[in-house]
Amino acid sequence: MPYIPKILIVDDEPRMCTSLKALLSGRGYEIHISNSGAEAIECMSKNNFDLVLLDMVMPDMDGGRIMDHIGAQSPETLTIVITGYVSTESALSALRHRAHDYLRKPFGEEELLKAVENALEQKKLGGERKRAEEELRETARRLKVAHDQSLIYAQELKEEMMERKRAGEALTRAKEDWENTFDAITDMVMLLDNEHQILRINKTAAEALGTTQDKLLGKKCYQVIHEQGRPLRGCPLVRTMKTLRPQTTEITEPHLGGTFICSTSPILNRQGKLTGYTHTLKDITKSKRLEAQFQQAQKMEAIGTLAGGIAHDFNNLLMGAQGNISLMLMDIDSSHPHYERLKNIEKQIQSGAKLTSLLLGYARKGKYDVATLNLNQLVEETSDTFGRTRKEITIYRELAEDLFAIEADHVQIEQVLLNLFINAADAMPGGGNLILKTMNVDHNDMRGKLYDPKPGNYVLLMITDTGLGMDKETLERIFDPFFTTKEMGRGTGLGLASVYGIVKGHGGYVDVDSKEKHGATFRMFLPASKKKVRKPVKSADRVIKGSGTVLLVDDEEVILEVSRDLLKAMGYRVLLAKDGKEALEIFKKNQDVIDIVVLDMVMPNMGGGVAYDSMKEIKPDIKVLLSSGFSVDGEATEILERGCDGFIQKPFTMKKLSAKIREILEKK
Repeated sequence: MPYIPKILIVDDEPRMCTSLKALLSGRGYEIHISNSGAEAIECMSKNNFDLVLLDMVMPDMDGGRIMDHIGAQSPETLTIVITGYVSTESALSALRHRAHDYLRKPFGEEELLKAVENALEQKKLGGERKRAEEELRETARRLKVAHDQSLIYAQELKEEMMERKRAGEALTRAKEDWENTFDAITDMVMLLDNEHQILRINKTAAEALGTTQDKLLGKKCYQVIHEQGRPLRGCPLVRTMKTLRPQTTEITEPHLGGTFICSTSPILNRQGKLTGYTHTLKDITKSKRLEAQFQQAQKMEAIGTLAGGIAHDFNNLLMGAQGNISLMLMDIDSSHPHYERLKNIEKQIQSGAKLTSLLLGYARKGKYDVATLNLNQLVEETSDTFGRTRKEITIYRELAEDLFAIEADHVQIEQVLLNLFINAADAMPGGGNLILKTMNVDHNDMRGKLYDPKPGNYVLLMITDTGLGMDKETLERIFDPFFTTKEMGRGTGLGLASVYGIVKGHGGYVDVDSKEKHGATFRMFLPASKKKVRKPVKSADRVIKGSGTVLLVDDEEVILEVSRDLLKAMGYRVLLAKDGKEALEIFKKNQDVIDIVVLDMVMPNMGGGVAYDSMKEIKPDIKVLLSSGFSVDGEATEILERGCDGFIQKPFTMKKLSAKIREILEKK
C-alpha cells in the first residue's frame, strides 16, 4: 500500500485552512487542521507529521515557539512558514528557527504545491539516505553469495548517488537564494558576534561604507560605522546584549552623511541559545529633510498670512490720512504756515507705506507693477548708487552677458538688492569686498536644496561678502520677520524677511551659506522670461482734472469719504457703494452714465472679483480700476487677466489716482 504523507495546517483563519485542505487533499495527502498554537502542539503529540504549514502570527502563541516545539519533539518534521506580514526580521526569524521554506500571502496554488512537493521530497531523501546505507551493507553481504545480482545493486547505488547529488545541489541553491536575498535588502544589515565583530554584511552596507564585504568581515561595527574605538553612548547593540531584546534608536552619522534608524536584535537558535545579533541601519535622511522643509514652509506661510493682513489694514488707515492730506494741500500753497508740516506728514505716510510694502513683500503679496526687466541693469544701477554711500566697500561685478530677462516688479527687486547690499555692509563694519555675480541656470543646477524648484530656466544672482559670517542659530532664523542681530532701534527685522517674501512672490527661491568669520553668500533664483525688456514709463507729476461719473466702491467708510472728496476735487461726479452687492444694484440703475468704477477687492457680502464679473456681464465694455490694501498679486492679477483695466495700490496720492483714471478713460 503506498505511503500517504501527513500534513498539518496551522492557521487561525478557518477559510484559509479549508482552502488549503481542499487543495492538498486532492493531491492525495492526509490533512489535519489546527486553528491555534496550543491545538497544533496537542495534535502533533498524537500524530507524526511529515510537513507543517505554519502561519507565523497566531493569536495565542508565536510561530517561532511552535517551530521550536517541532524541532524539539519531531526534528524530522519539516516546516513551511506562510505569513502576510513580511519583513527582514520575520524572514531572519524563520531562518533562525530552521524553516524549510517561506511563503508570502497571497500565494498561488502552483507556488504552494511546488513548495510542498519540494519539502516532502527533501524529507523523503532523508529517509532514503538511511535505507540506502542499509542496502549498501546488505549488498556487500549478498555479493559474496549472489554475484549474479551485482549489476542490479550497482545500478541502484548509482541512482542513489544521483539523488544525493540533487539534494546537495538543492542545498547549494537554497544557500545562494538566502545570500541573494540578504544582499537585495536596501537597508544596511550586519550579523555580529558578542564582541561587536561583523560575521556577515550585506552589499548595501558595504557600498555605503565605500568598500567590499570581504574587507569588513571581522571588524568592529563601531569602527566601520562611526570610526570610533569603542561603542557610542546609548548604543542599541549594547542594550540588546544586556536585555536580549530588540532595540531601536535614531542616529545622525556624519561619516555616512545622513540620519538613520538603527535597530538591533538577538539571534537565537532552536534551543533558544544566543548565536549572534542583527544590526540594521535604515536611511531616513531624505524624509527628515522633507519634514524640516514642510515645518519651515508652514511657519513662514502662517507668519506671512498674519503680516499680509496687518499690512492690508494699515494701508487702509494710511489711505484715509493720505487722502485728507491731499485735499488740504489743494487749498494752500507753500506760503501757508502749515504747508511744511502737512508735507512732512505726507512723507511719514509714504514711509509707512514703504513699511507695509515690506510686510506685503514677506507675505508674498507685494508685486505691484510687473514688467520684463534686465537683472544685470538693475544690479549695476543699484550697486552704483549703494557704492557711492559706502566708500569703504569694494564692489566686484561678474555679470553674464547673455543673461535671460525676468518678469518682475522693478521697485520690489530694487528693494531686494538694497536690502541684501545693506545686510552685507552691516556684516563688514570695517570695510571689505562685495562680489556680485549673475548667470543663467536651470532647475537641475538647484538640486540638493531644501526647496524643490519647478522645472525651467532661472536667473541666478550671487551676493558674496567678506564679513563676519553667521552662526547656525542665526542662519536658521535669518529670513524670519522681526528677527535682527542689530541693537535696539537700528533695525526692523523686516529687510531679509521681505527679500524672502518678494523672491517667493516672484516664483523664485533664495538661500544663504555662511560660517562665522568666513563671510556669507546669498543666492537668489528668479524664473527666466522669453519676453523682451521694455523701458519703464514715468508717472504723472501733477493732478489731472477730468469729468464724468465714477462709481466708488469700498467697505471702509473713511476711505469712501476721502476718496469721494478727492474725485470731486478732480472734477468727477461720484456715486458711492459700501460693498459689491450694493455696487451691482447702483450699476444696474446707472450703467449708462457711469464712466468708470473704482472697485475695492476685499469686501463683505460680495467681493470685488464677483462684483466685477457681474457688472461686466451687464456691460461688457465697462471700465474698472481695482483698488486694494493688498498688492496686484493673487486675486487682483486674476481679475486683470479677465479684462479689468488697471490696479492702484493703497495708499495712493491724488496725482496717482488722477493719472490712473485718465489712463483708463483714454483707452480705446
